[in-house]
Amino acid sequence: MGNGYAGKILKIDLSRKDEISTDPLDMKFAKKFLGGKGFGAKLLYDLLPPKTDPYSPKNPIMYVTGPLTGTLAPCIRYCLVTKSPLTNTFNDTYAGGDFGQELKYAGYDVVIISGKAKKPVYLQIFDDDIQIKDAQHLWGLNTYEIYDVLKSEVNEKTAKVSCIGPAGENLVKFALVDCDLHRQAGRGGAGAVMGSKNLKAVVVRGTNGISVADYDRLEKEVQKISHDMGITDKFFAPKLQAGGTPAIVDFSNEEAVLPYKNFQDQTSDIAENLNDKGQRKSFWLREYGCFACPLHCSKIGMIKKGPYKGTVCDTVEYENVGLLGTNCAVGNVDALAYSQNLCDRLGLDAITTGNIVGFTMECFEKGIITKKDLGGLDLSFGNWKNMMELINMIAYRKGIGNILAEGVMRAAKKIGKGTENFAIHIKGLESPAWAPRGTPGVGLALMTADRGGCHQRSNPVGLEVFGLAWPGGYPTERVSIKGKPDLVIWEQHHYAALYSLLMCEIFSHAGITNESYASLFSAVTGWDATYSSLLSEYGERIWNITRMFNWREGFQREHDTVPPRFKEPLPSGPAKGHKFTDEDINKMLDEYYSKRGWDEQGKPTKEKLIELGLDSMASD
Repeated sequence: MGNGYAGKILKIDLSRKDEISTDPLDMKFAKKFLGGKGFGAKLLYDLLPPKTDPYSPKNPIMYVTGPLTGTLAPCIRYCLVTKSPLTNTFNDTYAGGDFGQELKYAGYDVVIISGKAKKPVYLQIFDDDIQIKDAQHLWGLNTYEIYDVLKSEVNEKTAKVSCIGPAGENLVKFALVDCDLHRQAGRGGAGAVMGSKNLKAVVVRGTNGISVADYDRLEKEVQKISHDMGITDKFFAPKLQAGGTPAIVDFSNEEAVLPYKNFQDQTSDIAENLNDKGQRKSFWLREYGCFACPLHCSKIGMIKKGPYKGTVCDTVEYENVGLLGTNCAVGNVDALAYSQNLCDRLGLDAITTGNIVGFTMECFEKGIITKKDLGGLDLSFGNWKNMMELINMIAYRKGIGNILAEGVMRAAKKIGKGTENFAIHIKGLESPAWAPRGTPGVGLALMTADRGGCHQRSNPVGLEVFGLAWPGGYPTERVSIKGKPDLVIWEQHHYAALYSLLMCEIFSHAGITNESYASLFSAVTGWDATYSSLLSEYGERIWNITRMFNWREGFQREHDTVPPRFKEPLPSGPAKGHKFTDEDINKMLDEYYSKRGWDEQGKPTKEKLIELGLDSMASD
């Protein structure tokens, strides 16, 4: 009887080509940390000495799968785990597509890559045949160019490829890792870590099967999920099913949580041009989805007119609508689609790129940065033609792009002149397109997220706006701070468990029930689990590991805060006038830490760590 795991961990030291080995996956370890985020968090904590430079050969980059990867379970991703060069925090970043499944079929639950190659290389993993191959001819190619070249070179059209673009080669601190075309592990600079190792790509082909404990139960649960999706009454479900994440743009704009002009406001009259209807009319041609996903939230198409005519591009996801679009006052949907495509080809995280461009536009608007500083560019808000030039400058570190390639926190420190007051980041990670003034729970979630300002750890915007009750909880009031720590803690445990199973969070808004997660896990592994145990036994344990990692890297209470802009009154919308005050921030943090069993500075107590079975961390 199987349990869903491949059963092996592959270790590769690029500094020494003969250092390729495999270890069996310890099932006690698997039962304690699940997979995905859980595996990555514990392994990174154990493998990486404190305060190690993210570009050190000692900093591993890990490809991690989970027990459900490669099975019938719908919408499964893989994750990359490393120490972030952008934030110096723990960093886990996720991608869909087919790469994770192929890695599992090759026989590996985890691939740990350390060291640094003397010259550019790529990895070829074909089941047990592991090779480190020369990649000097690939250096300089963009991500889209890599796919055709590598698949032809390895003579395996069905192989899956994960790679970096010029931004990763140039150590842009928010470089992403591209995989399977139109899928990216975007946040935190994993692509720069690959670049620092002279690792251009990983090519995988697997021929092994995945054995599960109870196939019949798994099949029935997958059928139930498809049924539940058809009858769900979740607000976002029909929108996501019909239009993908851009279908949320109208809601976000109406409720004033959509960034506009570098978060100066949170609503915009150009948003309606960029939603799912605008994109469908402009360039969408057909739907497609990730491995085993019935949702098919992505749409593929081609720009039909204008200077970017003929460009084949993917859905402009909600986050990129908000950051490359409204945050930069770009209302031209074709230009927006091209800017996302450009980021993907160059290997740039589009969320951070949209933030850094919006920041630069505000600097230009205020006269802090001039045309001379920008090499002659007029970077007024909405100037999408020159925005493309700036994106290229960042990827290649040309001119002012060399400063901006460091991320908004470091760029503001370098530029000075009060720019720190409108540099929108938390712990160095630029904020997502969920502007939090008017939703204090979202603010607390961003403050306490383990990789900096991130919406994928907790994002209770819908619960706050609609005043809904969270599972096992109570209804929330939109602008009140009451009860928000409980809500955020529940969501953080929920997402930590999901990302350890490696299920897509988008799918969780489209009709799957919380109980189905536990049922899928039990059917695959044969280990009894309930949704409650996924939260309390796994989610909480994993969240405390990442907190301990960040604590030993120097992150404490003072870093759990919002940028100065969010302490300014919101100019418009249903929550007009709302802002974050130091008093409210401290009240929420006090309650949040207390309920977590952490001390007043936000460090997990020895008692809490021992309670969670993390005894070895209790003395750190």
